Amino acid sequence: MQTLGFLGPRGTHSEAAAMFLSERMEGDAKLCPYPDIFSVIQAAADGEVDVCVVPVENSLEGAVNVTMDTLAQMDDLAIERELIWDIHNQLMAKDAAAEVRTIYSHPQPLAQCRQYLKAHFPRAKLIATESTAKAAELVAAGEAGAAAICTERAGELYGLSAVATEIQDSMTNSTRFYQLRRRPVPALDESESGRAVIVCQIDGARAGSLCGVLEEFATRGVNMTRIVSRPARTGLGVYIFFFDLEIEAGKSREPLEASIEAVREKSIWLKDLGRFPVLEK
Repeated sequence: MQTLGFLGPRGTHSEAAAMFLSERMEGDAKLCPYPDIFSVIQAAADGEVDVCVVPVENSLEGAVNVTMDTLAQMDDLAIERELIWDIHNQLMAKDAAAEVRTIYSHPQPLAQCRQYLKAHFPRAKLIATESTAKAAELVAAGEAGAAAICTERAGELYGLSAVATEIQDSMTNSTRFYQLRRRPVPALDESESGRAVIVCQIDGARAGSLCGVLEEFATRGVNMTRIVSRPARTGLGVYIFFFDLEIEAGKSREPLEASIEAVREKSIWLKDLGRFPVLEK
């Protein structure tokens, strides 16, 4: 049986995504929780688990920076699959009728529910935790007047009741997860559509360098679906860039491969994170 690492403890959105992906793996997989995203990715890189699942972007709050930064530094991992997962946030407490004075959650759900919290609990103290499940655990063990923004499953696991349901600021709230595996990763079948992801550093001191990279995709008809810049961590004003590139089923991949090689020639360094299918749930 394979092992699959995820951001724990039990009851997180990451666990729900991991359970869904596990069911689609050969022979399922044993789920292994880790306390933070970096530890999840490091476990896969070290071979402690066979694969891992980590969030990479939320539709309301954007990129999950720790995932992006860690992937840029890892040489042994590639993306095996992407999962787009609908996010539902619930406000849970030991006593649903008690006045809510303190609200715990991971920073992402706190931000995803910002408008709701401002409208309904403007005086509540907001406290960030390592995960939504950790928030539920703290509320279950803590004082009256505390509530957690968490999943319905986390509330059930820790004996909490719903104060309010579906409190995210947008009903289209969703998160992209990457399933990562040590190289080599199985190739994307020619009959499948999907995505390719590369990360590179270009010479930002040279005028038009980013434009030149984008032209390599545009002139070959390669559709870029996302670009994210992150600090290179080598000096102020030095950046790396992530590019998501569309792969269409049945179409020649020669333009895609040619564009990536052309960008490699224009980059200080380039890392190819793979070609993979995209699942939606």
